[in-house]
Amino acid sequence: MSLDAFAKFPARLPKGLTFFKVAIPQNEIDDMIKLLKLSKLPPETYETSMESRQYGVTRDWMIDAKKKWESFDWRKTEDMINSFPNFTLDIADQSGPHQIHFAALISQKPDAVPVVLLHGWPGNFLEFLPMLNLLRKKYTPETLPYHVIVPSLPGYAFSSPPPLDRDFRIEDVARIFDKLMKDLGFGNGYLVQGGDVGSKVARVMAAEHDSCKGVHVNFCIMPEPKDVSGELTKPEQVGLKRTEEFMKLGSSYALQHATKPGTLSFVLTSNPLSLLAWIAEKFLAWTDEDPPLNTILESVTLYWLTETLPTSLYPYRQLYTPGNVGAHEDPKWHITKPFGFSWFPKELAPIPRSWAATTGDLVFYRQHDSGGHFAALERPSVLLQDIEEFVAQVWKA
Repeated sequence: MSLDAFAKFPARLPKGLTFFKVAIPQNEIDDMIKLLKLSKLPPETYETSMESRQYGVTRDWMIDAKKKWESFDWRKTEDMINSFPNFTLDIADQSGPHQIHFAALISQKPDAVPVVLLHGWPGNFLEFLPMLNLLRKKYTPETLPYHVIVPSLPGYAFSSPPPLDRDFRIEDVARIFDKLMKDLGFGNGYLVQGGDVGSKVARVMAAEHDSCKGVHVNFCIMPEPKDVSGELTKPEQVGLKRTEEFMKLGSSYALQHATKPGTLSFVLTSNPLSLLAWIAEKFLAWTDEDPPLNTILESVTLYWLTETLPTSLYPYRQLYTPGNVGAHEDPKWHITKPFGFSWFPKELAPIPRSWAATTGDLVFYRQHDSGGHFAALERPSVLLQDIEEFVAQVWKA
C-alpha cells in the first residue's frame, strides 16, 4: 500500500501544510558519533555499581549502551519514521508563529473519528508509531475508523521551539493543537489521548476548547483529593506505594527541570553521553520491563540531532515549580466531557480510580496487570484497544 493512501485529508488542505521527510545531514550524525566516542565514562563508584539502579543508571549499562550507540544506524529510524505520512503545518497564534510537525494516518471513511495522540517528556511522537503500525496493518484507508494525528509538542522533535520573548504554558500548547485540528478540517469535533505532559495538555483542550469532545489519558498524577470514598483494591494500594516512592526518590529531576532548566540545557547538550544517562534513567525506571536498547537510543538520538532537550523543558516550570497550580488542582480544568483512564501498574505514579474520578466525568476505566509510563511503547495493542473502546463508547453519544 502506498504511503499516500493514508495521507489524503477529507477537507481542503490548509495553507502552510507540507509533506515532511526526515533527513538529518550526515555531517551532524558523524559529529554526534565523534563526540560520543570522545565522551568519558566516570570511574566506578559504589552508586554506579548498584545493580538495583536505585542511584541511577549503572556504569556497566552505560558502557554497553555507549558501545552500541557508536554503531547505531539512525538511517533505519529515519526510514521507519518516513514509512508513515509526516507533515508540518504553519500555525499563527497569539504566542507567535509556530510550525507543528505531526505524523498521521488519514482515513477515507466518511464517518471517521478524528483522534489526536499526545506524548510527554522524555517521550516524543515515536512512542505512538507502533500503534499507527498496528492500525495500518488492521485497516485500509477506506476502512480505518479514525483520522489519527500524532503531533510533536512545540519544542520537541521537528516542531518549532517555544518563543524566546515570553513564558509558554500548557494553555498555549492546548490552544495551538486545537487550532491544528481545526485547520486540518476537524473543527466539528475530535477526541484526544495523552500520557505524561500530553495528558495535561489534553485536559486543557477538553476544558477550554469546544471542538474537543472527550479525553482519554494513561497518566493522572495528583495529590490525594479531599473527601474521596471507597476501598482501594490491592493493585491500587501497591500503586500508591509506588507513587509515594516516586515522589520521595524519583521526582527530583522534575524540580531541576522546573527551577534550573538553563543550567541543565548546558549540561545535557555538552556531550551525547550526558543526554543518554539523563533520559535512559527514566526509560529504565518508569517501565514494567526494560525497553530494548535500540528503542532508547532512537529517542535519545532524536533529542540530540534535533537539539530539542533545552526547548522541551518548559512544561515543568508550570507543573512542578512550588506554588504553581497543576492541571488537576485547578477547577477550571475539570473535565466535564467524557473522560477515560487506563491504569498501568508500573506507571511512575499509578493513582486509584476514585482519585481520577474527582478530576472529570469518568465514563471509561480499565485496569491492566502490566505496563508502565510509556504505555504506547510498552503495550501498544493494549492501549490501542482501550482507545478504540473509548471512542466507540463516547463518540456517537
